[in-house]
Amino acid sequence: MAAREGVLSSAGTDAARETGAPRSWYRDAEGGVHRDLPPRELMQAARAAGGTLWVDIDSTSRHQIALLEKVFEFHHLAIEDTLNPNSRVKLEEYPGYLFLIVRGVRFQEETDDPYDLETFNLCFFLGAGYVVTVHGEHAESVHAVAERIAASPDVLERGPGRLMHAIVDASVDAYFPIVDRIDDFVDGLEERIFQQFDESALRDIFSVKRLVLSLRRHLAPQREIFNVLTNRPSTLLAPETQLYYRDVYDHVLRINDSLEAFRELLGSTMDSYLTQVSNRLGHSTKGLTGVATITIPFVVISGMWGMNFSRIPLADHPLGFWILLGGQLAIGVLLLVVLRLLRFL
Repeated sequence: MAAREGVLSSAGTDAARETGAPRSWYRDAEGGVHRDLPPRELMQAARAAGGTLWVDIDSTSRHQIALLEKVFEFHHLAIEDTLNPNSRVKLEEYPGYLFLIVRGVRFQEETDDPYDLETFNLCFFLGAGYVVTVHGEHAESVHAVAERIAASPDVLERGPGRLMHAIVDASVDAYFPIVDRIDDFVDGLEERIFQQFDESALRDIFSVKRLVLSLRRHLAPQREIFNVLTNRPSTLLAPETQLYYRDVYDHVLRINDSLEAFRELLGSTMDSYLTQVSNRLGHSTKGLTGVATITIPFVVISGMWGMNFSRIPLADHPLGFWILLGGQLAIGVLLLVVLRLLRFL
């Protein structure tokens, strides 16, 4: 295999892309680092002993997807799962390699909805001397680890298990900024509801609650997977490597606990909002009741003295109008005093 030390230039990388070759890194047994190997050299590197190979496959390129079967000879059911964006999070063991799917998340910045969440699958094939990742356009964790390797190829020295851990750990850590944004939103809810009573808060509560439930739905299966990677013995993961996956498992538990707390807090906040609405309606009803109470004497007395009879008391009295007006006001004030004493108002 022709060795290419260090990192290829951007021109070499672009040429590899044009020929359909995936992005790849290989550290051989002698410590030499090679990048963007052609398919035949990928096959040799995958079968070589003592080296570490990472191949990053773009799931939108059929030429690169074909390498999964032709070069690595992965099972066609696993390859089918990498092409299905709705494949569930899973961990499966095949002869000679592990197949792992984790769910990545990011905010959909292209839309106006600040809580629009986009999810995508990140697939891994872990063998004795290689890691193959398969993903679509958005996979910031892969790009972050690739930049680390470009700056320090020594990352490959730790073996394929640690390399997969670095990518998975970055993928799980992508949940934390989302959790922080939810935390900031929840902190502002108290002022919006109890001080300003922002009527648009209810719509945001529903949006964030839907976001929390979506995150919990994606994160719950990953908790079980990392529990298995941490505790189940495997020939492809040494016990000292499994310790690092325990750290990822701990992160998943922390995020899940935070989401559960947010779910309960949002439910309580929604109840408080509806209680505020009910209280405000009660105050409005009391005000309207007071107005109605004052107008009752006017309606009753004016209706009685407006009847079409020939003889009505005070009809010919020079101060009849003022007497009736004063009586109406007195009765209205008396009714208000009685209602206040009875604490109806």
